Amino acid sequence: MPVFPSTEWFRAAADLLNRSDSFKRLGACDAEMGVAVDGRFFEIDFEAFEVREVREIDAHRAEELDFTLVQPVEAWQAMLRNIKEHGRAEHEFTLNSLDLRDETEFARGKDYHRRDAFYRFNQTFQEFFDITSQLDTVFQAQPAPA
Repeated sequence: MPVFPSTEWFRAAADLLNRSDSFKRLGACDAEMGVAVDGRFFEIDFEAFEVREVREIDAHRAEELDFTLVQPVEAWQAMLRNIKEHGRAEHEFTLNSLDLRDETEFARGKDYHRRDAFYRFNQTFQEFFDITSQLDTVFQAQPAPA
């Protein structure tokens, strides 16, 4: 059972998506997506009809990506639990809803043209997270408040 957040968890999601027919249905996607979870950064590279690479990166590399999805670990956990329970994200937990609702921008990028990939390929990114309903995710224990 992969632990969230970890490279193994994102790789397991990528493997599921690569084995599905989602790319054929949704079309090619070329984007470098980042995911930020409480100071940790992960890169997921989409190329044509596959997730080509998944790796943990530093904050500097995250700034170079097309965009990075940013929210606290508790919000990620709520989203992933909703996906697991319903097989896909319900309205308030979709990537689009999170981006529209968040005052500080859920999908962050240094320029609009690169960040536009979030909107152009949104359904592919949503499918990436929705397919995690098939994973038995373990959430990393959070340190107790001091």
